[in-house]
Amino acid sequence: MQATDKKINSEYKQIVQEGLAALNKKNMALILHGVSFPSLKGENTGFGTYNSNGAKKIMDFAGNMFNAIQLGPNGKTKIGDSSPYTGTVFSQNPLFMDLASLATNEYDNILSAVTLEKIIAENPEKYENKAAYVYSIETLNNVMDEIYENFNLNVSAQIKERYENFKKENAYWLDKDALYEALSIEHNSDYWPQWENELDRDLFSTWDRNKAEDRIKEISEKYKNVIEKYKLAQFITAVQSEKTREYARSKNLKMIADRQVAFSDRDNWAYKSLFLEGWCLGCPPDYFSKDGQAWGFSVVDPEKMFNEDGTLGEAGELLYKLYLKMFKENPGGVRIDHTVGLIDPWVYKKGCLPKIEEGAGRLYSSPFHPELNKYSIARQDDTNNEVEPDKEKWIKKLDDAQVEKYARTIEKIVIAAAREAGLDKDAIVAEDLGTLTYPVVRVMEKYALAGMKLVQFVVAEEKDHAYRCSNITENSWAMVGTHDNEPIRMWAQSMIGKAELTPHVDNLMEDLYSNAPNKDEIRERLYTDDKFLAFSKLVEIFAGKNENIQIFFTDFFGINEVYNRPGTSGDPNWTLRLPDNFEEFYERKLLEGEALNLPLAIIYAIKARGAEFSAKNSELLIRLESIV
Repeated sequence: MQATDKKINSEYKQIVQEGLAALNKKNMALILHGVSFPSLKGENTGFGTYNSNGAKKIMDFAGNMFNAIQLGPNGKTKIGDSSPYTGTVFSQNPLFMDLASLATNEYDNILSAVTLEKIIAENPEKYENKAAYVYSIETLNNVMDEIYENFNLNVSAQIKERYENFKKENAYWLDKDALYEALSIEHNSDYWPQWENELDRDLFSTWDRNKAEDRIKEISEKYKNVIEKYKLAQFITAVQSEKTREYARSKNLKMIADRQVAFSDRDNWAYKSLFLEGWCLGCPPDYFSKDGQAWGFSVVDPEKMFNEDGTLGEAGELLYKLYLKMFKENPGGVRIDHTVGLIDPWVYKKGCLPKIEEGAGRLYSSPFHPELNKYSIARQDDTNNEVEPDKEKWIKKLDDAQVEKYARTIEKIVIAAAREAGLDKDAIVAEDLGTLTYPVVRVMEKYALAGMKLVQFVVAEEKDHAYRCSNITENSWAMVGTHDNEPIRMWAQSMIGKAELTPHVDNLMEDLYSNAPNKDEIRERLYTDDKFLAFSKLVEIFAGKNENIQIFFTDFFGINEVYNRPGTSGDPNWTLRLPDNFEEFYERKLLEGEALNLPLAIIYAIKARGAEFSAKNSELLIRLESIV
């Protein structure tokens, strides 16, 4: 399984592409969140960004081998929480603004070379593949004065006109987000529930609009520069992001955005009247959490999503604008985090656990619930009285009209926005991990949405489990894990020597190695060699019938570190980056048998399809073997 020092050149990529085509893989995406992008030597300011020169380098590396990069959410995060999954839904994270380019003629040197050098020199993580989150926030806050002043003094009238147009075109979200920035300074907190002024907390939900407008005018005048600096950062980040997408296209890469299920504090404040008061979004109790998962995320008010005639209500219009913006900015598509939450969400009372006995239930599937029944699409006779309401098979039947109601958000907002942006439903990556209720299954089937299958989470004892290699459907994105899982090598290390490894080995032998002449030797390796076990789990996503693949960057490059541990907080999460010398790092990890040897994985996947398929691709196998 060790690699030689063969370089990843155009010939290498061409052979890999032919191998993927033979296996009928239409998309292969590298999952690389914004913060995790590398920097060029001498340009590491403390935070990764897809807008950097380091990002161009990884696109050069991945282009024409991968055909997509799956980003994480790119919203503005909180000072005390680096998770991109609680970031803003409209504003981009200004930490993704590439500071190095601002110190060039391209941007009229609105950041001085001296300031840039100081930022790079003082980066506390400059020798580690980690982001310095707090340092990066403090740095940006400090340098925005210089950027703002030089922008006003130095840039051309044409650029300033473009900036003014940007502000007008995006005023529906930009004005509120920028005002929140000002109020955060006014109250010395970016968490609005802590603000002492009641009017400020309810500025866009109070009935007294005259009083609110006077307050908005007062804050806007008092913090004019703060508001303008916020808007300028959004403009620069948007301009840089557009150039990034152009560069990616030149490398035959599409950028896939990530729409998180949550709304940020800033969004909750700006659109408070559109959320269901007293309710939060979460997950019901299951094998992994006996009390369920209390996410604390806001729930959009169903009565404000759609009008009685089926047209979009105020909340529906807001979500439509959000998805339209995302699809226009990301023609490669959008990954929807927790698609279940758009179809059949589990909600619980604020301050309670997400358990049935504490009043929780499915928003659209609770016909017996004293408070939620008015929203229920499922009727009482659609339920299975032998199953608890938090279980997958609680709803046993639905007619076509009911399925259409469950599908309204998907059809009238998500798919409709994609179509207006010139895309189709294939641009939707529907993350459907976890509990799949009957309504979700029906909607996914109705629109043939491409869901996800994680081979690391297969229940190996269940031969028909959906995450098993031989059961993965064509219309799926197969992967070994996501940002919330241990790297597959770490999983493999934890499994060696355990009795529960046996059903996994049995499945791998049946799905991948049933045609191998040395079965006993392979079985022994699966039990004893964690590198080979991890490699075999990666081979599964190539050997399956699935047309789409996603690979998290830690699994591809052989980085044996966890990106995020759910249920924990702090710097270890959301800060892992690809090393700046990632090409040399990858070559070393290949030689050590820890990074993914892509041609070898394709060889194994072709052979797993059987002797006839291998014979049909014999010439291709020879060419693949020449670059292993």
